[in-house]
This record gives sequence, C-alpha cells and structure tokens, in this order.
Amino acid sequence: MPRPSVSLSLAAMLAAPAAFGAGITSPADPAKRATFDILAAEASRDGDAVTFRMTLAATAGSERPAPVGALAGAPVHAYVWPTSLDPATVGFEGGTGILALAATSHPDFDDTPLEDEDGDGDPKNDGGPWHSHWVVLTPSEECGPGALSVRDIPEGETPALPKTWPGLPLFIDSPGYVPALDADTVAVTVTLQGAPADIGFDGVTSALRVNANVHAPLLCVTDVFDVASGDLSLPGKVE
Repeated sequence: MPRPSVSLSLAAMLAAPAAFGAGITSPADPAKRATFDILAAEASRDGDAVTFRMTLAATAGSERPAPVGALAGAPVHAYVWPTSLDPATVGFEGGTGILALAATSHPDFDDTPLEDEDGDGDPKNDGGPWHSHWVVLTPSEECGPGALSVRDIPEGETPALPKTWPGLPLFIDSPGYVPALDADTVAVTVTLQGAPADIGFDGVTSALRVNANVHAPLLCVTDVFDVASGDLSLPGKVE
C-alpha cells in the first residue's frame, strides 16, 4: 500500500494545533486494512490520568506482523497518538521531536525488559503481545522522502531519558501502561503529571521496520495505513 507523504504535514505537527473539538472522526474506507482503518480518535483526562482511545473498522489488534526471525528487518505494527506535548513531559530531552504514544506489536524483539506481558516468567520474550511506548518521532530522509523515524541516540551522546528507557539507542520509553483492546477499540491510559491543560493529538495507524543494518536510523516508519485527521494536524483536544 502506498505511503501518503508526510513531509508537508510535519510543519503542521510542529505548529500550534488548531481546535476542532475534542475528538476526531474519520469515515470508513473499504480500500484500507479494516483493523487499521481509523473511525475515531479520542482522549479524555481525569486529573493526571489521560486515556487515549482509537476506534477501528474491525477488531483492534487482530493483525500482528509476521516474524522474520531477527532484529534486522523486524516489522512493527502500531496504533499511534502523536501529541503536541514536549518530549520533556515524560522525561526525554526537550525540544527533540514529536512525542507520541504508541501501542505496538513486534514478535522478533522485546523492548519492555521490566514487564512480563505473556506471564511465562521470562520478561525478555514479550514483543508480540500488544504493549505501549512513548516515542519521539523526527523527519528522516534516510527512511524515504517525507518519512519519519523514532529518533536515534548517536554513539557518545547522553540525552535526558525516562527512567523506564529500555536501553535501546532510541528515544523510546517502556512505561508499562497496558493497552486495552476491546472489540473495535484500543485504549491506553497514561499518567501525565504537570502536563499542560491544552493537549493536541491525532490518531495514526502504521507499520515500522528495524533497519536492515540495525543503524542510522534504527527504526523507520515504512507505511502509514491511516491518519484520523487526514493531514497530521493534531486537531484533537484532550477533554
């Protein structure tokens, strides 16, 4: 499936988002993969707890990527909520890109070393079950024209990182928030202490892939299945 260009949209993502109401609705599109066809993206707040939700045209999380048996070239499927929050809100170096919450599945590697998602006593074999991350996204022409990647950490650099950073050379956090998948809905509730009252967001479904040489950049966005707003303008507002 062709990937829509995101180069023009990046300027909109980094600008102050316009207010279009609390949630974002998107019409069903039979040409898209139903499990990644977004019908609505929403977010609600209760004190420091913020719940991000996404409604799909079919059962959420029912499609997981097929394993390739190695980290190099490993595929990732993701339900993603890009936000207007500065990465410093959750412990990353500030001003380093677009802070996004993601629910992901990738059976070839485990990046949640503190969690045992499948309950088998081994916390290092749980990449397949859906789990959550905070990531920082940046433009990356190395991934393709107008493409994004999870921000790399070059060798020798020591940026600020969250306490639950999993040790990968990426701006990625494994905070342990468990995605709730219920029929056509996926939701993740996070804690955002000290976050501003005005939070913009969007909804994206995508595929990512680990670079074949596991380097520069390590994790590219390779396919964008759907964008709730259509243009990554972050029109959603946390209620």
